[in-house]
Order: sequence, then structure tokens, then C-alpha cells
Amino acid sequence: MLLWLLLGAAHADISVQDDQGRTVRLGKPAQRIISLAPHLTEDLFAIGAGPNIVGVSSYSDYPAAAKKIPEIGSYNHFDLEQIRTLKPDLIVAWPGGNPARQLTQLESLGIAIYYDDPKKLTDIPHVLERLGVLTGRTNIAEQAAAQLRTRTATLAKYHAGKRPVRVFYQVWDRPLMTINGEQAISDVMRLCGAVNVFAELPSRAPTVDEEAVLVANPDLIATSGDSTAKNTWLQRWARFPRLKAVARNQLYMLPPDLLSRMGPRLVDGAEALCAAVDKARQ
Repeated sequence: MLLWLLLGAAHADISVQDDQGRTVRLGKPAQRIISLAPHLTEDLFAIGAGPNIVGVSSYSDYPAAAKKIPEIGSYNHFDLEQIRTLKPDLIVAWPGGNPARQLTQLESLGIAIYYDDPKKLTDIPHVLERLGVLTGRTNIAEQAAAQLRTRTATLAKYHAGKRPVRVFYQVWDRPLMTINGEQAISDVMRLCGAVNVFAELPSRAPTVDEEAVLVANPDLIATSGDSTAKNTWLQRWARFPRLKAVARNQLYMLPPDLLSRMGPRLVDGAEALCAAVDKARQ
């Protein structure tokens, strides 16, 4: 009887539900994984599954080991034939960025696909746990998820009840683009006790003009980028000294990728943005 139970357990399906409500089943933990977005590559490394990744989308540059993995194209156009050649037993996809037509073609290959589409910071620990099940790394995944939850809860507790800070988050320069209230960065703002001045706009990545920013008159202006672009960015807004954020020198350029990737480093971005928000309160 014991032998029968052990054999049954050894051949039991592994299954999780993905972010599209689909049940993803594997006969055994995934050994050959393809990641179709940089944040998914980071998720897999965070749970110790990096050695099993056989293909990644371009710009999968964190951690450093990810740069050594063969690229299968970009997140919005990947090479289906190369994916087939790599013989993956699991593909981790991002329906928010991967083209629907190519995802449909991937499904026709009969390869297990996990669809990841987190909407807010608190979704990410769940993603890690589910990927942990699919890769046979539940212990590491649960530890990583617990750490993210603890850090997120600490931020929420620290900023609860503090004076709201009105924030304009700049996504792009020309045209001038921002985010609405449905974006994950807006969710991070709420965690920090901040208010997105363009939260009510209908588009998730709306284009605005400088006059709209002047009317909104934020307490803080933030963006993400590297140091080479900082001076040009600061000079743009220095032309508007009547803006509260400019008058009080509350313009912050945060490290690139931390807030734009829906992976485990989003909490690092949240901590950086919350620190900027806290300074703007003083």
C-alpha cells in the first residue's frame, strides 16, 4: 500500500491557476522554462529557478546571470521557431504585453503556458508562490513571498494616516505621458499615502501637456531613469517655478526598472518612491 501511494504521488499532476483563471498542469516540476518578459525572468530567479530558464525576452538584464541566457526575441515579438527548438516544458507569458496572436500560436504547440498579469504590488507574492509550485521550489518561493509581504506591510503601516502628497509621475518625455489610477505605480502611490494627480484619466498611459501639470500643481514630480538623463529632465521642469514641486525642490528621478517591472523588485521601487513622498511631506 505504501509503495502504491508513493508511486501515485510521484506521478501526480502539479497544477496552479494562472491570472487568466486557467489551470496550468505539469506532470513534473518544469525543467526547461522560457520567460516572455523581463519581470518574469526576475520572478523565476527570485525563486531559484534561474538555472532552468532556457530562453528569455530581450532586456532580461536582472540579475546579471539572466544576460547569459539566449534571447528568443522581444516581449512584443518573439521567435516561435526558436522557442520550439528550445523544447520548453513551461512558458511563462505576460498577456498585458505579449501579442495575443503569438500567444495563440504558442498554445497550439501544446506547451504548458502560465499567464502572469499582476495588477498591484500585493499580487506579486502570489505569483512567486504559484511559480514555486510549477518549478518544484515551493520553499524558496514561499520565503521570497513572505519577505515581500512583510516589506509591503511595513510601508503601509508607516505611511498610514499621514498627510496625502499629490504626485505627478512622468512616464515619458515627448510626448509627455503619465499613468492613471489603474496602473501599478498608482497602487504604490496609495501605499505611500500619495495621490496620483491624473488618476481619473480613462487611459492607463495617458498623454498630458505641461498646462495640465501646471493646473494639477503637484507637491512632487517623479520619474524613472538613469543619471545621464537627470539634468535634462530637471531643466525641463525648472522652467515652471510656480509649480509647488519645483518651488520646494521636490523632483525625484528613481532608479530605472524598479517601478516599471511587475516583479519582486517593485517593492524596492515602492520603498524609494515612499521615501520621496515622505520628504515632500516635510
